Amino acid sequence: MDDQLQKFMFSTAPVRGEIVSLRNTWQEVLARRHYPAPVRDVLGEMMAACALLSANLKFDGTLIMQVFGDGPVKMLVVQCNSNLTMRATAKYSGDSADAIRDDISFVELVNAGGHGRCVITLDPADKKPGQQPYQGIVPLNGEDGPLTSMAQVLEHYMHHSEQLDTRLWLAANTERAVGMLLQKLPGDGGIVPHAGELDTDTWERVCTLGGTLSQDELLKEAPDTVFKRLFWQENVQHFAPAAPRFECTCSREKVGSMLKMLGREEVDGVIEERGHVEIHCDYCNQRYEFDPVDVAQLFVANVIATGVTPAAEQRH
Repeated sequence: MDDQLQKFMFSTAPVRGEIVSLRNTWQEVLARRHYPAPVRDVLGEMMAACALLSANLKFDGTLIMQVFGDGPVKMLVVQCNSNLTMRATAKYSGDSADAIRDDISFVELVNAGGHGRCVITLDPADKKPGQQPYQGIVPLNGEDGPLTSMAQVLEHYMHHSEQLDTRLWLAANTERAVGMLLQKLPGDGGIVPHAGELDTDTWERVCTLGGTLSQDELLKEAPDTVFKRLFWQENVQHFAPAAPRFECTCSREKVGSMLKMLGREEVDGVIEERGHVEIHCDYCNQRYEFDPVDVAQLFVANVIATGVTPAAEQRH
């Protein structure tokens, strides 16, 4: 079963939907780091959700979904570009990873003290000078108390930050990360009814149908099967499927640039203490090592690029 994101639109109402299945993309993430089962599942649900939301971006850029927790998990991050290339990682509070129970709840995991929050950042690739990325933040609490799943958190976010009625069904395990989105568009959504007036009951009806979908069914069945079981009686327009994939944007050049930003003095301090500088990418676990010669070349190149003669070569 290939990775696939399928978009569809209900023909007689301003309601759109998407179903995503990530297998290879998700396996690329799991192959690089081991996560306790509850962390793995939430991170997988975030990957599926990030793909679903990114599929509707109207610009070339990146959607970054972050959950900042105050429980055993400190942070969960998923990045998805408008071309559906993705990466993800999780960080813990101290050494708490080994202490995470298999039966820990979502609230205990990321919102134990009630101060957890979800942040979604939209970062266009061609920003104008001075333009900042758009960022929306919501707490992991709703009007009736703590939100108990990633789907609830994102429905809460879309309602308060985007003013769009949205329903999400998400699931993940060791094999796949999957999800389905239904969204009610403003007005008539730009659709042209096939006959007569718009069907004003479509939103409630398809949400009710979606509510019959279990996580086990979502994980077990192919997206086409899920769609047919739920919406076989609906008049639906399908769009060409897209193929999400894993891709990390780290590189030795980017790590070198980061070291130059830290400054020669700080980097030399690490060299003196450890004999080398070693950086691991949080997303893909790629290891980058810089020995004393590498560091010297890095900063000499920086000095030459700025048009300043190294001190050892200055003439008096």
